Amino acid sequence: MSEKTYPVYGEITGPIVMIGFGSIGRGTLPLIERHFKFDKSRMVVIDPRNDEAELLAKHGIKHIQAHVTKDNYKKLLKPLLTEGEGQGFCVNLSVDTGSLDLMKLCRKLDVLYIDTVVEPWLGFYFDKNMKNSERTNYALRETVRQEKAKNPGGSTAVSTCGANPGMVSWFVKQGLVNLAHEIGLKFEEPDQNDREGWARLMKKVGVKGVHIAERDTQRTKNPKPLNVFWNTWSAEGFISEGLQPSELGWGTHENWMPKNAKKHKKGCKAAIYLEQPGANTRVRTWCPTPGPQYGFLVTHNESISIADYFTVEKDGEVVYRPTCHYAYHPANDAVLSLHEMFGNGGNQQPVLHVLNEDELVDGVDELGVLLYGHEKNAYWYGSRLSLEETRRIAPYQNATGLQVTSAVLAGMVWALENPKAGIVEADEMDYKRCLEVQSPYLGPVEGHYTDWTPLDGRPGLFPEDLDEKDPWQFKNILVR
Repeated sequence: MSEKTYPVYGEITGPIVMIGFGSIGRGTLPLIERHFKFDKSRMVVIDPRNDEAELLAKHGIKHIQAHVTKDNYKKLLKPLLTEGEGQGFCVNLSVDTGSLDLMKLCRKLDVLYIDTVVEPWLGFYFDKNMKNSERTNYALRETVRQEKAKNPGGSTAVSTCGANPGMVSWFVKQGLVNLAHEIGLKFEEPDQNDREGWARLMKKVGVKGVHIAERDTQRTKNPKPLNVFWNTWSAEGFISEGLQPSELGWGTHENWMPKNAKKHKKGCKAAIYLEQPGANTRVRTWCPTPGPQYGFLVTHNESISIADYFTVEKDGEVVYRPTCHYAYHPANDAVLSLHEMFGNGGNQQPVLHVLNEDELVDGVDELGVLLYGHEKNAYWYGSRLSLEETRRIAPYQNATGLQVTSAVLAGMVWALENPKAGIVEADEMDYKRCLEVQSPYLGPVEGHYTDWTPLDGRPGLFPEDLDEKDPWQFKNILVR
């Protein structure tokens, strides 16, 4: 994309308030500038830190140095979001801010809203007085779904729309359509609003489950020092979700459950959680570059939302649901950082750092969805974005960041084009439109088949308790 060819997708007629200006905020700003018409004097960034003051000044963006808290959010945000004419847009890219409360405020004020995670207020993730079931993403998601049920329609609030959760839900639909064509299925593609139709299609194709299968091969110029947590995106965000219980959408084909697995008593009941941290739970998965690999089963909203969305019910009973979970191999320095942190009793390092595009030398973030268990065995569909291409097409970010920021862009475009859609997750949006907006920033977007299964090479030198009748049982996927 040359500067002259950037499409302008619409006009934001009111103020833009961006909450948080970490690695994702920094990368989203130039995309907003490229693709929307708006009054720059009416954009403001709220962030408690001042380390990007120079960059914001360069772009002519006002900065309010403040924490958005449970006590001050209404007083702080309401005047900013309602100043002047037009419809405002709140872009929440922060940590430790209550997404649901911010979403409710924006909808009350008829302001468009987007975030990348259902974020709780400060203290939630590490509250030892809470039960593990209450610290789950399932519990956080349920609060948003309850609000949606209680107050349907109204101003659009896009919930959890980054790379994952977000973009990967669009990949699932595109991958499913590709797969249905490949196996020669005669079908009519369901409408955007036909959840049941999409669920029946996945059942018909025979997909047993979905891995959000990711491999980040970005490498640093210098080795990681001791006692520092390095990551290619928010270190705080990764640590927080990594220390939540491991969670996964639980499929109807599963016939074994880990001893420390727990079901939920309320809500959609599409997921289970394990009584262990996600960033210390390993699973077997597959990505195009490495082939078979270990991934961490870190909790994510899409693990629950995809399993929920593709559920088929008959006479009030669940007759089909795919297993769905994240299977994430982060950058090597992040793996080392996790190992160091868990070795120290789960206490995070005193210094947390996001590796920027200048500190990295090369590599790819290969992020896609592995649809498995069907007649073609397994099919990976996703983005293989390199650091080199990222530097060429967008400033202020590495490959991991651009997969997130371009999804935020796509979600913003969809919200502008559908301003009265109410509260939505990525699964409920028009995947074709969103990928149309996002694809120029994703590098090669490809589909790959594999005959690999989690039984390959097993049981090797040591005895294992395996389910050899069905390779795609979670029993074979979980590293025990």
